[in-house]
Amino acid sequence: MAQDPNAAAQAIHAKAPGFHPHVALVLGTGIGALAEAIEDPTIIDYGDLSGFPRSAVEGHAGRLVLGKLSGVPVACMQGRVHLYEGHPAADLALPIRALRLAGCETLVLTNAAGSLNAEFLPGSLMMLSDHINMTGANPLIGANDERFGPRFPDMTMAYDRGLRRRFADAATALGITLHEGVYLALLGPNFETPAEIRAFRTLGADAVGMSTVPECLVARHCGMRVAAISTLTNLAAGMTDEELSHEQSLTVGAEAAKDLGRLLPAFLASLSPDTGG
Repeated sequence: MAQDPNAAAQAIHAKAPGFHPHVALVLGTGIGALAEAIEDPTIIDYGDLSGFPRSAVEGHAGRLVLGKLSGVPVACMQGRVHLYEGHPAADLALPIRALRLAGCETLVLTNAAGSLNAEFLPGSLMMLSDHINMTGANPLIGANDERFGPRFPDMTMAYDRGLRRRFADAATALGITLHEGVYLALLGPNFETPAEIRAFRTLGADAVGMSTVPECLVARHCGMRVAAISTLTNLAAGMTDEELSHEQSLTVGAEAAKDLGRLLPAFLASLSPDTGG
């Protein structure tokens, strides 16, 4: 049976008395440094939050940072776990549900992804308009927890249109190119074959990665608004002669993260501090 997220939510309130986050942020591979911009931070190691799974992947610090960014109270997950690390899908639900119980109504997800669209070049950003789940897993499998949402949640609007519009407006104001497209999630940990990439492009995918979709499913199940941004680190297998590696994801992701580091605070500044959106 999956652990109850109440204990983690209570620990968050105990570590930061009187602090009530409105927006939850999840920082993906190579993007964790964005947490350093959070003002007056309270830092909690995942090991101090009951049920929070720990990541062993380079580029994922494994701590929760509480504070304000652009005046908005945020709870920032500096690193995430992945299904390919061997964690049961249900384990990925607990952190999101704990943040919902702690007060977060909006979730902003980030990730590093490979581009399947020749016009979406490495080093640029892509906002998710939709996703395709090909991980073969779902964190909502098992007995439904009625406290959070219905047995069969609707995913028609997985990524909130209003939040996407705010991101697009912020990018335009900053002169940042922000693509928009469909993200396809795989189990990993291997990179894809050229034949797989050709198939995924036929399905309508613009980017491919190994995260984000499980958190989106959990967040929508419990009524949170969701937005997600990919830092595009490479053109996918078969689109160039370049060999793919995690080190490349970290290096190119760090460059794209500079634009994301400007975009995310501007997006948050557009939100109502009382409602998170």
